[in-house]
Amino acid sequence: MGHLTDGNDELQKRVRRIAGQVTAIEKALAAGADCTTTLHLVAATRGAINGLMDVIIEEHVRAHVAHPDLPAEERAAGAEELIAVIRRYAK
Repeated sequence: MGHLTDGNDELQKRVRRIAGQVTAIEKALAAGADCTTTLHLVAATRGAINGLMDVIIEEHVRAHVAHPDLPAEERAAGAEELIAVIRRYAK
């Protein structure tokens, strides 16, 4: 099991809320909601996803980059993994 299992219930709750937000976007589009309403729904969903990303990045840094018991090679690998994810996320 990975280190994310410690806050897993909270992470799963976040993901379920995001899924609900995506469903709300889908319903708004299907119902022909105005663009302002839909934009607000998308913005809220993006904020929720960003919040989830922040939590997981923090956990990754603590466990795979900054943990005092890690050898230098593992820290470097953890940093490279994080850099690759951030580059992909920023696109």
